[in-house]
Amino acid sequence: MFQNKYEIIKKKMLSYDTVDFTVKSKEISNAAAAGQFVHISAPGFFLRRPISICEINKAEGTLRIVFQVRGKGTDALSKLTEGKALDILGPLGNGFTVDKSFNSVILVGGGIGTPPMLELAKEYKAQARVITGFKTKSLSILSDDFNNAGAKLFECTDDGTIGRKGFVTDELREQIKIKKPDMVFACGPVVMLKGVKKICEENKVMCEISLEERMACGVGACLGCAVKLDKGQGEFYGHVCKDGPVFSSEEVVF
Repeated sequence: MFQNKYEIIKKKMLSYDTVDFTVKSKEISNAAAAGQFVHISAPGFFLRRPISICEINKAEGTLRIVFQVRGKGTDALSKLTEGKALDILGPLGNGFTVDKSFNSVILVGGGIGTPPMLELAKEYKAQARVITGFKTKSLSILSDDFNNAGAKLFECTDDGTIGRKGFVTDELREQIKIKKPDMVFACGPVVMLKGVKKICEENKVMCEISLEERMACGVGACLGCAVKLDKGQGEFYGHVCKDGPVFSSEEVVF
């Protein structure tokens, strides 16, 4: 884990409220893995903002983060420009399982839960089927990136303006029927994760889910990001920042 100020070397808007930063951070990029996150200090705010790692380039020493403007803190971050520095703590948390013996995996991203799937798609390449879900076409992001990673992309929108009209869970059921995967990975809204967990249990498919939660410290000290877990010996509370953000779906109690 490292903490320092790192330069924003590239910025672009993926949609009207979704920001894409590439940051020069050799030490964090060398240590980071798919599914981990960073804790970023927003100008003028005391508490840091947890943001999932979207892409890691160890050769160039860069880190890509994609986030949605949801409040005053992320709005302040969104106003930073290329050449400015971000105060970043990371990498934090436990990432997704990368097992090269898997012949087939399905990655499910809902809304702003889609960015952490990109680095995982780069790991699995042609073995990955990626299902993304957005409200409408104008909010869809990263489709070219997933295609460039070698994954097969299936897009869903609530209004049918791009891809399949409906939910990612509908597409997931269909894809499992076509070819049962070795593992399903998912990140997105809780209602989506509940649906993914249920489908995987019904089809006896292993599944890992990445949870989002408000955090203060990001390292398990404040105990603010509690999540109910059950590993077969009764329910208890773990913490998204330290024990996650990636968990086996079987152990998460929704």
